[in-house]
Amino acid sequence: MEIVTFVETLDREGGLLAAAAEKAGTGAGVPTCPGWQVRDLLRHTGMVHRWAAAFVAEGHTSYHPDGGLPDLDGDQLLAWFREGHRELVTTLATAPPDVHCWHFMPAPSPLAFWARRQAHETAVHRLDAESARDGGPAAGAPSGIGTDFAVDGIDELLCAFHARPKSAVRTEEPRTLRVRATDVPGAVWTVRLSAEPPVAHRTDTGTVDCELTGAAAELYAALWNRRPFPDVSGDRALAALWREKSGVTWN
Repeated sequence: MEIVTFVETLDREGGLLAAAAEKAGTGAGVPTCPGWQVRDLLRHTGMVHRWAAAFVAEGHTSYHPDGGLPDLDGDQLLAWFREGHRELVTTLATAPPDVHCWHFMPAPSPLAFWARRQAHETAVHRLDAESARDGGPAAGAPSGIGTDFAVDGIDELLCAFHARPKSAVRTEEPRTLRVRATDVPGAVWTVRLSAEPPVAHRTDTGTVDCELTGAAAELYAALWNRRPFPDVSGDRALAALWREKSGVTWN
């Protein structure tokens, strides 16, 4: 996917997140993030937006700490979130393609990294805001998640996020998990689990211990633990392991 497409998606997803949060109210619980209320979701995502924008706008070439969470609530918090989201969209849309700054996973360029990462960050948290608005995650595929975007997000999660040393998805003995999107030809990942970080490849070869299948958008939400897995075959303990250990935490 092109940078401009990621920025357009980020723009749309942030607007949907804010609208769902406003309808739910900042005191509503977030079923997909146990222990959080909508105010926590807005503070976290708004902080991440500002943190990401600063790397691109200010050209930080090493890790730079975030600005912390605001002591805001209600309409003021929603306005603060929308302001930071707009700042991020504008920063990414107007940055030179060769901008040089820190980023934390492999990418064609720093700008490509931040556009992609923030589009997915915001899309996943949009699902959280909608779960608060609707009283729980909706059944089936999440609305508004296109197949190409979903496939890209699965690829980022399996081949980049969980390739990092901090991934906790590990097994004492080698096991193999396969993820198969039924609506996109060739969208198949084989994930090798062991005592080391997972190793994922876009392949459909060899036997596996467990396979997760479904439409790309369903798998995208499920692998981010925002929906149940649509279909599990083989050793369901590996699906349970993913649920228990795959959470991506801030810092």
